[in-house]
Amino acid sequence: MEAISKTSKIEKIVKLTLITIIGTILITISSKIKIPFYPVPMTMQTFVILLIGITLGYKVGLATVTLYLLEGIVGLPVFANSPEKGIGIVYFTGPTMGYLIGFLIAVYFAGLFKYDKGLINTFLKLIFSVSFIYILGLIWLGMLIGWDKPIFKFGAEPFLLAELFKILLLLFLMPILLKTKKLIKIT
Repeated sequence: MEAISKTSKIEKIVKLTLITIIGTILITISSKIKIPFYPVPMTMQTFVILLIGITLGYKVGLATVTLYLLEGIVGLPVFANSPEKGIGIVYFTGPTMGYLIGFLIAVYFAGLFKYDKGLINTFLKLIFSVSFIYILGLIWLGMLIGWDKPIFKFGAEPFLLAELFKILLLLFLMPILLKTKKLIKIT
């Protein structure tokens, strides 16, 4: 009986490790692909952050995003503009650090919420979740370049239309994502 329990725990650890690594790969890929969009090219990174929260839940979502951030901090070229604009802790502490830290809060809330109260409710939960990426991003950007600059115009405004598109796409995919969450059945 004890051997079955140990085997079950090992299988769960292996499954969680593989899912977390696959999640970091998805975040990395989503950060590297730039889709033509107005007014600036769009990556699907925030889409994948919310998707991971929805499908994996807040615990595994946090583990996944934490691993992704650690991969970048130690120098793996996982961030959007790495290695072109630097790698490791130097890149991490640059202008995008607030947004990257915001990923943790966004994935937490996206994973914590229940999505069974209709489209408007789900839409508001996703907006709430992703807003932390921008709030922390703008705070860090303001601290870095100075509050006398048009921080919102630089750090959020160009991305809002793309963010709306990604959230609407998540709403459309929500039935599939919730079925996937049941199939993965992590927690």
